[in-house]
Amino acid sequence: MKRIAIFASGNGSNAENMINYFRDSGLGWTVALVLSDRPEAKVIQRAVRLDVPYAVVSKTELGDSDIMIGLMERYSVDAIVLAGFLRMIPGFLIERYPGRIVNIHPSLLPKYGGKGMYGRHVHEAVVAAKESETGITIHLVDEHCDGGRIIFQARTAVAPDDTAAEVEEKIHELERLHFPCVTAAFLSGL
Repeated sequence: MKRIAIFASGNGSNAENMINYFRDSGLGWTVALVLSDRPEAKVIQRAVRLDVPYAVVSKTELGDSDIMIGLMERYSVDAIVLAGFLRMIPGFLIERYPGRIVNIHPSLLPKYGGKGMYGRHVHEAVVAAKESETGITIHLVDEHCDGGRIIFQARTAVAPDDTAAEVEEKIHELERLHFPCVTAAFLSGL
């Protein structure tokens, strides 16, 4: 059984979907750890409810290779999935897991990516620019913010009168539908 660490900073709906998907898939992968940089993040409550071990790391600890590599080794992590993790992944983790760190972004990259572009900020920018479509991008993580090879994109229409909240709901639906199965298909090819 290969093992995944999910890194998340917030609510954790994508993390929960991923945990349940891998539990039920029979694909030979399991979520071994949920890691958050925020002790108050709801993803921790989800991990506890789903009986998945969790860890909370500070910004300083995230940047410490001994701490992070030690944590990944303790849980025998084979791949990392970012599900709303708001910090940059340190280079030593990218080197340790080349081509094995997957992220989801709530826009059609390269549009609306980069520093400060996450969650509601992305949806507000899409609405302000009067875009006719938006979507999700699932991609590999490299040393550039929202860089890395694109694995998959899914699109949804943006109506002229859509609010950022309505766009966010459309994006959540795309995430729910695609993130676990696309990630599983990618990881199964490793």
